[in-house]
Amino acid sequence: MMEELKHECGVAMVRLLKPLDYYRQKFGSWSYGFSKLYLMMEKQHNRGQEGAGLASVCLDAPAGTEYMHREKAEGSQAIKEIFSRITPKMAGQLYMGHLRYSTTGKGGLMNVHPFVRRSNWRSKTLCLCGNFNMTNIDEVFRYMTRQGQSPRSNSDTHIALDLIGHRLDREVEHCYQEAVAQGLQMQDITRYTEQHLSMAAVLKATMPLFDGGYVMCGLTGSGEMFAVRDPWGIRPAFYYADNEVVVVASERPVIQTCFDLDAAAVMELQPGQGLMVHQNGMMSLEQIMPMRQHCACSFERIYFSRGSDLDIYQERKQLGRQLTSSILQAIDGDVANTVFSYIPNTAEVAFYGMTDGLRRLFPSVRVEKVVWKDIKMRTFITEDAERRDMAAHVYDVSYGSLRPHQDNLVVIDDSIVRGTTLHESILRILDRLHPKKIVMVSSAPQIRYPDYYGIDMSHLEELCAFRAAIAMLNERGMQHVIHDTYRACLEDASSRNHVQAIYAPFSAEEIGDKIAEMLCPDGMEAKVQLVFQSIEGLHNACPNHRGDWYFTGNYPTPGGVLMVNRAFVNFMESIDR
Repeated sequence: MMEELKHECGVAMVRLLKPLDYYRQKFGSWSYGFSKLYLMMEKQHNRGQEGAGLASVCLDAPAGTEYMHREKAEGSQAIKEIFSRITPKMAGQLYMGHLRYSTTGKGGLMNVHPFVRRSNWRSKTLCLCGNFNMTNIDEVFRYMTRQGQSPRSNSDTHIALDLIGHRLDREVEHCYQEAVAQGLQMQDITRYTEQHLSMAAVLKATMPLFDGGYVMCGLTGSGEMFAVRDPWGIRPAFYYADNEVVVVASERPVIQTCFDLDAAAVMELQPGQGLMVHQNGMMSLEQIMPMRQHCACSFERIYFSRGSDLDIYQERKQLGRQLTSSILQAIDGDVANTVFSYIPNTAEVAFYGMTDGLRRLFPSVRVEKVVWKDIKMRTFITEDAERRDMAAHVYDVSYGSLRPHQDNLVVIDDSIVRGTTLHESILRILDRLHPKKIVMVSSAPQIRYPDYYGIDMSHLEELCAFRAAIAMLNERGMQHVIHDTYRACLEDASSRNHVQAIYAPFSAEEIGDKIAEMLCPDGMEAKVQLVFQSIEGLHNACPNHRGDWYFTGNYPTPGGVLMVNRAFVNFMESIDR
């Protein structure tokens, strides 16, 4: 994807099941837990580069000393920074790390996970982080205030911390009363409370209130560890357990690499399921919420997750391979006079699939590294036109890789979202090679709708497919469709996605042609055509990840439907202003 999308976020957890001396003797270091956490976070650096944080809990810390440590930092070097502060006194049995990409525009260290809710009771001290975006946070906020609480923020992270923390307090008090009823006193009450605390009960009372995509992770000061996945399975989570460790991460190959495992050894946390590790080290899987329609995010497979995953690698190849016939049609079958390439690096695996498909029909396929991305350029220039000109030089081409005015050029990308980079940079520099025709290929279908579950595309007007559909409605005198959709969104914002009506009059090919027309900059010599993956092709390549709301508008949760209708209202009212 040439125009990077930010994704919220990456998580990593480690629970050591043996005494700390065991790891010192076996691995020769006090920092085994931190070392594994560091590796898991670095291997997921693709998931967050705006900030990072970690927390550790030591079950052996005596009263009067810190038992829960936390470090946070901002910036692309945040992982290195937080681990540079680690000292032996921070070693413990429980570790949790987080990598952050903000999709809400809220930056600053105060918004970096993990978040802590402290108490002088270890069992009530809660540390929380996650990969999530909640779509009904205003509703949850109102629920909490009706209960008599007074949240200090309406951000989804603070609300989750306060809500789960409140239920944790009640669970601890419940255990406390049980201990008193049995005649226990003083520290025996504390031990009973910590031994009988049920985080599953806490989560069952809180997580069903949320609408959104999430993996919520947490630690308590008394040694409870948990990770829970949303009931639609939108956001991913994987785990591994043996007699030494229990670990959790957002991606499977991260755990494989860090612990030298086969893919079969790493399990996926199921929708609505919680992984619980009790204070005594016993692990269990609890169904926190009933599983809903399984809608695992397909964008995880196309773009965000590491391509080294066993299944994702094959899926991305298949996405490219099954575009062969559409590409051949776009170049009129003239493979001999066509050069095939890709941009950016995340599209490389789809490129291999595309060329595999072509070589099954044509043994001699010409491939070149046509486009290069230089280091990110910074400029002191403030005028928009000059800044755009500087931005165009982020990419460069391999001169002489095409025969001018004779060769077609086919370039595959993993997806086309806003089209800004294509319009302002890529198409212009490709035209320097004087191709007869440029075919831009997207291994994903047309992105028509925003995401509300943790990816930074929240405005309809940012999407080139939406702009193309609106333009065609205006050009063809069909403005009534726009206004009818606006009224429907105002009158009924929650029952169904009314924005689908904007695309209904047109075929995918018509919209693709209009996108190409709109993105083609003035003065282009070469003809430009766009080829997109079909919805059927997406499902064929990624059969176990049916979450396709970006492309179809079929949001799995009520909150997603409500927000896309609101987005259309905001679009219309911004035009009026």
